[in-house]
Amino acid sequence: MMTNKTVPTTHHLKRLADADLRLLRVFKTVVEAGGFAAAEVSLNISRAAISMAISDLETRLNLRLCMRGRAGFSVTQEGEQVYQSTLHLFTAIESFRTDVNSLHNELHGEFNIGITDNLVTMPHMHITNSLGQLKQQGSQVQINISMMPSTRIEQGILDGHLHAGVAANSHHLPELEYLPLYSEQSLLYCSADHPLFTQTNQQTVRQQIATYDAVAPAYAQSAEIKRHYQGLATTATATDREGIAFLILTGAYIGYLPSHFAQQWVDQQRMRPLAPEHCHFDTDFSVITRKGRRHNSILNYWLSSLTSAGQRS
Repeated sequence: MMTNKTVPTTHHLKRLADADLRLLRVFKTVVEAGGFAAAEVSLNISRAAISMAISDLETRLNLRLCMRGRAGFSVTQEGEQVYQSTLHLFTAIESFRTDVNSLHNELHGEFNIGITDNLVTMPHMHITNSLGQLKQQGSQVQINISMMPSTRIEQGILDGHLHAGVAANSHHLPELEYLPLYSEQSLLYCSADHPLFTQTNQQTVRQQIATYDAVAPAYAQSAEIKRHYQGLATTATATDREGIAFLILTGAYIGYLPSHFAQQWVDQQRMRPLAPEHCHFDTDFSVITRKGRRHNSILNYWLSSLTSAGQRS
């Protein structure tokens, strides 16, 4: 007697439609935001709509991409693989668009750049001026700026979703190119509410600096810069320079800030540098791109504008 055997069926994705790309963009945003709630602002849709989109994508791919519930949000192993493939997919799409747009005389397409925080107050304004020139040359260019730490900028360039970045020179990766941009001076500051603010004797200031609470950066620094923090009583950290400024302005901490960034509070007499002839260091910044990158007319024009701006200063 013959018996019927059930043959397992597999669910393969045979083709990608525009709707799939939309769902993948939602999934990418959710993963990078760390959850549905955090992605609402970026996507400008409700949490219910985000949940429905992820469910539709999971049905479409026949995979469980993430876990959500009382335990919180997490990405499954399959979801992480889909996320990485999504990054490659969107990079390939952008590369195709860049290649086609380069056939035209005018600049078209997106320019994705990552920048370290609080560089907008740099007096040279090389970045600002070069982006302005880029927009004048290619009115159809869409400029997308992401503010992020140096390590994320480098990873974004390696992943392909950033065309370029501007970051501090804490180290050099062999897969990337670093074009020197400028140096940034940092000084040690206290606020008007701090006991050292009214101290005029510089020798006394230098002697007392180590006795007061200080804030240090939680992001990567070169070994040379780290030495300037060794003599401080570090009792707080901040992930960016704005966070350091917040704590200095409380009057409870001293800390290093770029002089161009702190100048706004110095002018208002809300901050002052402490022993500037002794407590100072320079941070070198570079423009970062990927070695062996594909031809990109937008990136090449921006780099040319940036180089010209540096030569004029």
